[in-house]
Amino acid sequence: MAFSPSRVGCVISSGNHSFELVRRNGTCVINLPTTALTDEVIGIGNSSGAEIDKFDHFGLTAAPATAVEAPLIEECHAHFECRLVDDSLVDRHDFFIWEVVAAQARAMPAYPETLHYTGDGIFMVAGEIIDRRGQFLPQML
Repeated sequence: MAFSPSRVGCVISSGNHSFELVRRNGTCVINLPTTALTDEVIGIGNSSGAEIDKFDHFGLTAAPATAVEAPLIEECHAHFECRLVDDSLVDRHDFFIWEVVAAQARAMPAYPETLHYTGDGIFMVAGEIIDRRGQFLPQML
């Protein structure tokens, strides 16, 4: 949504267990999984944290974040620690606007096969790398 400060918007259904947790706490960690975690991602999406401990059930490691109280998933490739900056669309659209206050990514692989949910049981995998860095003006980098 924005680069400086970095902003991310997402919908969290009011029917999800995490909805009230993030709304009350005002923080979250957006974890970016790779294709190696596909089955875990599906299992996590098909279960509720109100009924099970997802970290324990799916064999994942809860690691402390550096800037927010919410834990990150150690097995994921990247983590975006976020603070809620705008909740004006939450009541009407379940839409949260977050500011990324810290971010980490593993050094390797340099171009991981990250997993992205598109809806209706379909995932997309980050694909071919197209490098056009030489075409950008220095102030744009």
